Amino acid sequence: MISGLIPHRYARALYKFAGESNNCQTVYAEMKNVIDAFRSNSQLEKVLSNPFVDREDKKTLLLSAAGKTPGEDYKRFVSLILDHRREEFAYLMALAYRDIYRKENNISQVTVTTAAELPQSEISKLKALVERSFPQRTFEYQYAVNPDLIGGFVIDVDSTRMDASISSELEQLRQNLSSN
Repeated sequence: MISGLIPHRYARALYKFAGESNNCQTVYAEMKNVIDAFRSNSQLEKVLSNPFVDREDKKTLLLSAAGKTPGEDYKRFVSLILDHRREEFAYLMALAYRDIYRKENNISQVTVTTAAELPQSEISKLKALVERSFPQRTFEYQYAVNPDLIGGFVIDVDSTRMDASISSELEQLRQNLSSN
């Protein structure tokens, strides 16, 4: 089977189940914690896919990855994936759940990259620009600094990019000069 199909099916089932108990948002927060745990510990996937690691140890790892006190929906989900021996897909399931939740709730992921740290007033202006450009959505922001931009900013909203960086303008100028 395609590795993306299994995680998506499990994530969709979890979303439906959590929706029945009105806990989609709680599970979303837990899944974001799980994603962060996998990203901060590269060995986690290897441990979960190792057949010699005890089931209870895997359960403990997955529950602790979700935060201090995981909810009942997440606990049942962990038991389900362990019962069906799908724990090696736990990270992909968390990513799929996050994507399903964002799509169902019109949440866009925004990454704002600037050449230097900005004061909060300037960040607020960039947020206002994003919110005007993409009405009827909710946003989750991440910020990054990249001195290679020289100046200006780059805003990525899902798969759309707004590039107002000096480096981009210089590249366009270079291309125009070389084509003439």
